[in-house]
Amino acid sequence: MTRGHYRSCGKDPNACCVSDLLSDEPVIRSGREQNYAPGKDTGRYWDAGATNVHWVIVTDPQIEQGIKQAVDRVASPGVFIEGNGILDFIRADFVFMVARASGGKIKGSARKALARSSAIYLSNITEEGSDERQKFALWRNQSGMDQLIGDLPIYTREDLPALIARVQEISLKTHLLLRSDTASSLNTSLSS
Repeated sequence: MTRGHYRSCGKDPNACCVSDLLSDEPVIRSGREQNYAPGKDTGRYWDAGATNVHWVIVTDPQIEQGIKQAVDRVASPGVFIEGNGILDFIRADFVFMVARASGGKIKGSARKALARSSAIYLSNITEEGSDERQKFALWRNQSGMDQLIGDLPIYTREDLPALIARVQEISLKTHLLLRSDTASSLNTSLSS
């Protein structure tokens, strides 16, 4: 999701990457032809093997409507959604916060999302060869974030198989619950 503002990029409205895409209604670009861009998030999702990518482009008052319209387009289980603000409008089965091992400044929306997170994934792309857990523990103690992070499980690149297994387990449980709810609804309809 990209939140834009008319003329939000200073005095030159053409300098903003989305100001020309904003409309009176949310804009949702779906499919590779509409949103593949090498080096951008949408391109990385496609390159990683996404079946489909939906890019929501909205102004602040359009956020909820845009999110709901994009989610309505989803036709498969196991959906990954990138972003913090979406958690204000949908319930996620599993939320993992991606953080730099060395920490850093945390946006207000990330703090709010952290309170709803199920786990933390430590990214170490720019800090190769360092001990992610040790760096993160030092940062969280110094930053005062220790209480907010609490006992959330922390995953690193080495833990990816365990993280993937956890997400698959949740996906399977959700799928089984949906099938069970559908069967219960069907039985109720047949009994009526």
